[in-house]
Amino acid sequence: MARSPRAYSGVPMLLPQDIEVLVVESQASVRAQLRTMLTSIGIESPHFAVSATMAMRRLRAQRFELVLCEYNLGEGQDGQHLLEDLRQHGIIPLDTLFVMITAERNYERVISACELLPNDYILKPLTAESLRVRLLRAFEKRDAFLPVWELMKIGDPVGALEACREARDRHPQYLTDFMRLQAELHAQVGQIDEAETRYREILAARPIPWASLGLARMLVVRQAWVEAEHLLAELVARHERFIEAHELLARVLEETGRPAEACEALQRASERSPYRLPRLRRLGELALQTGDAVRAERSLAEAVKRGSYSEFRDPEDHVRLLQAQLAGDRLDQAQATLADLERAMARHPKGELCMAVGSALIEGHRNNSDGLRGAMRRALGNPERIRELSPGLRKDLLELCYDRQLEDEGRQLLADLMRTHADDRTLASTRASLKARGFEALSEQVEQQIQAEVRTLVGAGAEKARAGDFDGAVAEMMNAARKMPGNPHVLFNAALALLRHIEHRGWNEAFATQARNLIERIQRLAPANPRLPAITEFRHDLMKRYGIRPERLPITRTRRA
Repeated sequence: MARSPRAYSGVPMLLPQDIEVLVVESQASVRAQLRTMLTSIGIESPHFAVSATMAMRRLRAQRFELVLCEYNLGEGQDGQHLLEDLRQHGIIPLDTLFVMITAERNYERVISACELLPNDYILKPLTAESLRVRLLRAFEKRDAFLPVWELMKIGDPVGALEACREARDRHPQYLTDFMRLQAELHAQVGQIDEAETRYREILAARPIPWASLGLARMLVVRQAWVEAEHLLAELVARHERFIEAHELLARVLEETGRPAEACEALQRASERSPYRLPRLRRLGELALQTGDAVRAERSLAEAVKRGSYSEFRDPEDHVRLLQAQLAGDRLDQAQATLADLERAMARHPKGELCMAVGSALIEGHRNNSDGLRGAMRRALGNPERIRELSPGLRKDLLELCYDRQLEDEGRQLLADLMRTHADDRTLASTRASLKARGFEALSEQVEQQIQAEVRTLVGAGAEKARAGDFDGAVAEMMNAARKMPGNPHVLFNAALALLRHIEHRGWNEAFATQARNLIERIQRLAPANPRLPAITEFRHDLMKRYGIRPERLPITRTRRA
């Protein structure tokens, strides 16, 4: 628990004192200055990280209430990249404050074209008093949002929406921020129309780039492609550095059958922000699809290079680079990339699998049927492991099998892909790929087989639930979810079985957590699923019935002098 604030050097101390603070700053002299300033305002033992990588490790290992981060971290890294990685990968919770320190005089304009924003920013040169005032402001705002964040933390987005509506009246100075959070929560529970309405209300008051992007995301979920494209084209014209808008525009262009234009949109984003791994990967994949082997190799080589220093390195980057080199008929370079994969990432959980996949691609390029078959057998030897590959790479392997008459291996890949990635986008692209190869009937046959499996699995669970065997229903449906982890229908019924068990047998924290995870997976796979609002409301009602509320952990609230 934080101690009561006291005065230092005659300055009234309004900040909590016993908070854990991490300062991310590459320059030793600036770190020393910040230590002195923090000590003078009552923060006596700050921790330090000299790079984004070190900060990531510190934040994985320990909880901090405040991160003070220099915007320019050198070597192609900046504080915005770090913030995006931390938030997107769930490494820091919402109630950890992230405050940027920058000498950029136009920083407000810079972050106006960002979707993920720091809690606040401080311009250099800074003084102890300016630091104190900005931190106080950030903590006061955090306290206004804490009741909502606590409900989100325990998996109650419906309760969080109710808390948002109440907080808007208590804290009118944060009205726009609460409206944004409401829109995001509506989208999370599948209320796409309500989310769209909130974004339009925000935009009616004033044009805010992140609100336009949020609205565009809802249009994409509804597949309103024309309106989404028009909105995004205007957005990137006005805010050319709004990278997330370029990326979403690229997706719209790809979804509407214009991969070359999508590639150009991602290229523009990459030129403005060249070091983000997910973007480099996607640009390379799109370039491969459009037959631009040179651009694909350039982008994927950079992804491999950047990945070697990243917490999020993935051996699939080597495989994709190898594909680009083969597309350019550069077999020697592809073999060198495979050797580098073995040398650098053999101990990675996906390393051995990706080496087998890389070997299969090389042997297929060489028309070595025996070598290809042997590599495919190694890759497919453990069906659970093959599921660790991205759907796109698994589809590429599927195409290779049918191009090289490995129909047994292809059918195994096809069935497993449909079991684990039954979202509309993956199914549509897989159907189109097989139709182009003359295997449309096979695709329909396997799809019907999987649908029959789903009906059998769901029916078995439903029968046990009707008989009052709620333990049996959970066992059946969780087994089904393990077999088909990408099938929204199966996941929905597994979550429902868990919640019905709680409804009839009492609160079970493990089952509640599993249900929450399944519902969140459905939201990612099928955000417009019409059953999402009902099941999230059901979970909320059960939480209310059993009195499940956020733990009131000690928090370091600010005080007034």
